[in-house]
Amino acid sequence: MSSAAHGPAPPPGPAPAQPFSVLVASDAWRAEVDAWVHDRVEEGGRRITGPLDQRRIRPWSTQIVVPTDAGPLWFKANCPPMAFEPALHDLLATLTPDDVDRPFAIDADRGWMMTTDRGTTLGESHEPTLEDWQAVVTTTAHLQRVAADHRDEVLATGVPDCSPSTVPHRFDVLLERFATLPADHPTHTDADLVARLTAVRPRIVEAVEQIDASAVPCSIQHGDLHPWNVFAVGGSLRVFDFGDVQWAPVMEALAVPYGVIADEGRLPWEPVRDAYVERWADVADARTMHALWEATAFTQPVNRTQTWWDAIAGATDDEVAELGSYPLQHLSRVLDA
Repeated sequence: MSSAAHGPAPPPGPAPAQPFSVLVASDAWRAEVDAWVHDRVEEGGRRITGPLDQRRIRPWSTQIVVPTDAGPLWFKANCPPMAFEPALHDLLATLTPDDVDRPFAIDADRGWMMTTDRGTTLGESHEPTLEDWQAVVTTTAHLQRVAADHRDEVLATGVPDCSPSTVPHRFDVLLERFATLPADHPTHTDADLVARLTAVRPRIVEAVEQIDASAVPCSIQHGDLHPWNVFAVGGSLRVFDFGDVQWAPVMEALAVPYGVIADEGRLPWEPVRDAYVERWADVADARTMHALWEATAFTQPVNRTQTWWDAIAGATDDEVAELGSYPLQHLSRVLDA
């Protein structure tokens, strides 16, 4: 999904033989899944009590509810660029079981996973409060601090390496791809926008150098962190939905919380940011962390663009028409940094 730290990014892979959303709706694929699910449920000491319900199909994943005599399970399959999620989820549950539930079963090679139903998410249970948001980001900070010492294990699952040194070249590759797409493609970039984005590149390089010079490590960056991707379990939180994870500057994880809170306009942002920053107080002071937060305004849009590019790489024409503008929208956020 990403470039090596000091080498060129790989060219786009061959187009998949079949769009992901078409594949996972096929009878043949469902038959494979049904057989795997039945075997894993039986091995886990449960019994399936009804038909499997495929609740959602998107270009990047599908979810199926599995009813059992001990409560429902959730099956999830990801598109190839995000198929690392089951192995990563299992690794994180081993490293920090207080923050991540262990999957019920995984097939790392196929990117398949079943997890135990935990009921409603924190965000579904009530309108998230300031304290809820603070708990979400501080739980994530703890998870990141644990994972930071396990870089090789995380990357071995297939998580994209989006560490700072990879960002400028990723920016170049993405911009070139966008500029060479057909003019009617939703992510085509005209010459004027290419020029404006190119002019920002020196600031991206400066941000990368600033982040690299700090003592704050890279770690997992959730990519879609909010209370709807967290369960409250016995007085603590469990984070899930790791399909967008990258190995990246840790403060990039605050981008989605900031975006949600700013869009809603109900809650102040600074107490949420500061609760997260406090969890790194022994590594860097608040002033340094605030400066790094500002720097990630240049790196996170580039890395997030890669996620969206990969998410729709195997999409149908209709899905591209619906979602194809998102990569360019994210890359263009560097203009506002």
